[in-house]
Amino acid sequence: MAFEKISEQSSNYRHLEKMTVGEILININREDQTVPAAVEKAIPQIEKLAEAASDKMLMGGRLFYIGAGTSGRLGIVDASECPPTYGVPYGLVIGIIAGGEKAITSAVEFAEDDKEQGWKDLLQHNVCDKDVVIGIAASGTTPYVIGALEECQKRGIITGSISCNPDSPVSAAADFPIEVVVGPEFVTGSTRMKSGTAQKLVLNMISTTVMIQLGRVEDNKMVNMQLTNDKLVDRGTKMLMERVKMPDYEKAKELLLKYGSVKKAADSIYIVCLNKRSGSKSSTYHFFCCSELHYNYYNNPLRVVYHYINNRAFAVIR
Repeated sequence: MAFEKISEQSSNYRHLEKMTVGEILININREDQTVPAAVEKAIPQIEKLAEAASDKMLMGGRLFYIGAGTSGRLGIVDASECPPTYGVPYGLVIGIIAGGEKAITSAVEFAEDDKEQGWKDLLQHNVCDKDVVIGIAASGTTPYVIGALEECQKRGIITGSISCNPDSPVSAAADFPIEVVVGPEFVTGSTRMKSGTAQKLVLNMISTTVMIQLGRVEDNKMVNMQLTNDKLVDRGTKMLMERVKMPDYEKAKELLLKYGSVKKAADSIYIVCLNKRSGSKSSTYHFFCCSELHYNYYNNPLRVVYHYINNRAFAVIR
């Protein structure tokens, strides 16, 4: 059967210009309500890609998103939100868009049609077989994305894709394709609408799952979030108070600002308690919570011994 661009089929609605404002909004919303159901059908595909990405990143790899137009911008948004939300280094999750930084805010003509440029852009970041590259293309036919994934596959780099048409060329170039078929757009062919919403939902699911797997969330809290404004400092202070049963807001805030994150502040208390319990004054032992191993152990392959404190795993690195 020939490949069919369902996302570009004619809208289910006619004469949009004759609708009232209320009718336009109601009909757009009616179409948007179909998106979560389409995403739900793709969860088995999303699960496979999220597991593959988590495994690679736990071994020191990175996650790349690559796309053009709206798809590329969505990848950049998701990648840029990981450091402040989860406290991971910039460069762990990377978004690349056809046409470069200019394309984030302005259309760059024909940038998506260059099949070789996507791989060249990945090479600027020294992509390798430790990494995972996810191509994002609503139509599933973007040459920039397909070319990048094909070159990755030749070199043993794990690839994924997110598209909104079944059996698309971009899916053929991916080890772990995700296809969220949302149907025709309200405005015919305007894939920034339902297709874009579907892609954003899938990206949220992948990055959130990966960060949880990396230990960047504890219970349901963003314990590694960056303290970049007063609102987040206040939230972090209250988080710390709850976590270590500290009733004094000002003392909790002082501790939080000293260590820079809820996790590090709480861990400092556990380490002090452990040292008091053991009577050790040795500075030859350094304690890291398991989620820190990704950033310490692989760059510093020293002997690791695990201990459990209050049911939380710690690594003692000598």
